[in-house]
Amino acid sequence: MLPNVGRSGPGVETEAASRTRKEPAAATARPWLVLAIVLTAAFMQLVDVSIVTVAVASIQDGLDAGYAQVQWVLAGYTLAFAVLLVTGSELGDRFGRKRVFILGTAAFTLASLLCGAAGNAETLIAARLLQGLAAALMYPQVYAVIQVTFPPRRRGTAFGILGGVVGLAAITGPLVGGLLIQADLFGWTWRPVFLVNIPVGLLAVVLAARFVPESRATDAGGQDLTGVLLVTAGLALLVYPLVQGRELGWPAHLFAMAGAGVAVLALFGLYERRREGRGRTPLVRTGLFRNRGFTSGLLLILVFYGAFLPFFLVFSVYLQSGLGYGALRTGVAVLPYALGSGIGSGVSVALAPRLGRAALQIGLTILIAGTLGVAWAVHAWGTGLETRHVFLPLLVAGLGFGFTVTPLVTLILARIPLADAGSASGTLTTAQQIGSSIGIAVLGAFFFGLLGSQADAATADEVPGLRAELAALHITGDAAQDVIDEFRSCFHDRAAATDPTAVPASCRQAPAPADAPVRRIVAAATTRALHTDFAESVQRTLLLQAVLFAGCLVLVFALPKVRGRELSEFEEKSQDAAIIG
Repeated sequence: MLPNVGRSGPGVETEAASRTRKEPAAATARPWLVLAIVLTAAFMQLVDVSIVTVAVASIQDGLDAGYAQVQWVLAGYTLAFAVLLVTGSELGDRFGRKRVFILGTAAFTLASLLCGAAGNAETLIAARLLQGLAAALMYPQVYAVIQVTFPPRRRGTAFGILGGVVGLAAITGPLVGGLLIQADLFGWTWRPVFLVNIPVGLLAVVLAARFVPESRATDAGGQDLTGVLLVTAGLALLVYPLVQGRELGWPAHLFAMAGAGVAVLALFGLYERRREGRGRTPLVRTGLFRNRGFTSGLLLILVFYGAFLPFFLVFSVYLQSGLGYGALRTGVAVLPYALGSGIGSGVSVALAPRLGRAALQIGLTILIAGTLGVAWAVHAWGTGLETRHVFLPLLVAGLGFGFTVTPLVTLILARIPLADAGSASGTLTTAQQIGSSIGIAVLGAFFFGLLGSQADAATADEVPGLRAELAALHITGDAAQDVIDEFRSCFHDRAAATDPTAVPASCRQAPAPADAPVRRIVAAATTRALHTDFAESVQRTLLLQAVLFAGCLVLVFALPKVRGRELSEFEEKSQDAAIIG
């Protein structure tokens, strides 16, 4: 994911950052060395988000993982990151940012080792959950350490460097992942994608222990652990059915589980309201939801990130499993999106203060055009799709994303009282991760479900050609029809299977050696049908994503109309703070 990058820093303050801003700078003679240390860990975490998307196909093959398990590898991480993010920031305030930074970085490194050593999909998913929790401890401390290490006059420069690291991680992640998988170091295929974090993490831990000064908030709030448990349980109950529903055949208990998730989240809201009413620090300030602009903005964030991150899962699986691209070629293919995002972000920084919410409308329109352009390229080139065919639409989509995401949080918070800006921005940041998790679950299930429902249409296109090739081998009549029926049945069962590595009973025929020419013909038809099936499925998924972005465009109209001096004044008030995420 590409975090928000604001004008003078990465964005708007969190509640922890607002407390940090009041503290004296931490004593250190080497602030730039401290910056390099925390940015090393941040770069490791940010690369790990994007690097995994190009490793999905290799992980699937290496661990015989089903589609739902692949979704959990991505969604599990973002979900774990979301539920502990705000608490991770508060833990640093209370127990020391250096201590929590080292703990989070060490745990992230250990989790990376467990990911790389995983012998099955279940172990990998558990390790990814641990990675997400560790990242939620480590990553907030990066902003807080910068905040207390640098005086105000140098803080903008430090956050500007952080913004550059964010962009660099977005660009290099897919490329590094592709290179590592392509190199197949020691025959480990996808495992170095995670193992590469170990030396980086250990170096960051050792240097942090030696050079990063300790700091704490003078007025740290109390931790809302009950709130964390409630929101974790509610989201888990909601996301699990979305991911596992297709694989389990949507039994009644999954609908009951989703209903229970909604009920637990409602209970969470009531609990937070009572906690706030008693004068205790809540995880989420419920009074914020009385602000129509904030509520609309929160929904906008959920939908926007729910449509954005699944794109990389779907497109990566399409390129590798559908078209046979290697991991490196896939990383190169999606590079224009990252480049466009960087350019769009830079342009938006200059124009957004003058345009106000119109900047979001322009950015979303460009993003919709780019997404539809990718869908058109897939339709137009079909099985002959090359990287050059999607370069321009991916670049346009990236431009739209960067132009939209940079001012998004600032515009949502522009009419929020400054005293509530920390809690509001923390809530929005958590919503980014939650939206990503739900989006991966919903759009992933939609895409993988389409592979089964589109299978018969894909094989129907191949029947005339297959029948003609069989006739050339003097196989006609009932004999030819038997071959065609077996071909269509096998393909349908494979496409509809929840485990792509399993061999359906309809595919377990054992042709005699004399059938070798027939087998070659059928294999070629199967490959063409597979490409068609994936192309049709990814087109429809991209169209759904464009519809969701169009919904975001509608929600923008509910945001406050701010621009020019009013927006600049808000940014100036919060320029010393940072958004986590």
